[in-house]
Amino acid sequence: MPKIGYARVSTHDQNIGLQMIALGAVCTRIFEDQGFSGSTSARPGLNAAMRFLKAGDTLVVWRLDRLGRSIQDLIRLIERLRRRKVEFQSITESIDTGSAGGRLVFHLLAAMAEFERQLIRERTIAGIAAAKANGKRVGRRPALSDEDRRAAYHAVIEVGEDVEEVARRYRVHPRTIARSLERIRSS
Repeated sequence: MPKIGYARVSTHDQNIGLQMIALGAVCTRIFEDQGFSGSTSARPGLNAAMRFLKAGDTLVVWRLDRLGRSIQDLIRLIERLRRRKVEFQSITESIDTGSAGGRLVFHLLAAMAEFERQLIRERTIAGIAAAKANGKRVGRRPALSDEDRRAAYHAVIEVGEDVEEVARRYRVHPRTIARSLERIRSS
């Protein structure tokens, strides 16, 4: 029964080495995605692995979260594998859908992982709301100060300078200038 590995990291800065070592110990072939979020379905390595797998094979991942971010996605993928008579194994969580116990453990762990992600999301939303309520700015720092925004508005709207020229002067993208102009007009 051939074991086919799949490894993924979300950014190119992350190291995929640990996953590759663990998968290399048990898999005959490994597919990988570097720089792809687990929440996106457009993952070339995973798509190639899915095309490569055939009945009797086992798809192996280092950890469940390397395969998907939500319980629905994980269950949907495992169900697709099951219909094709392909098993699933997660090394870290010791899940192997080749057994009834493995299937049960998969569903329980996937549910707990989804619960944890939802708790994190709720805490993040509450933290942002609390910061806003305390008058703190949330999000990244604006590319232009209020003064620069007013000066850019004056240059483009009142003097008639080209948006791209003003953007070069402030070292920002022309869309940043355009958004600033729109905000000033709508306020």
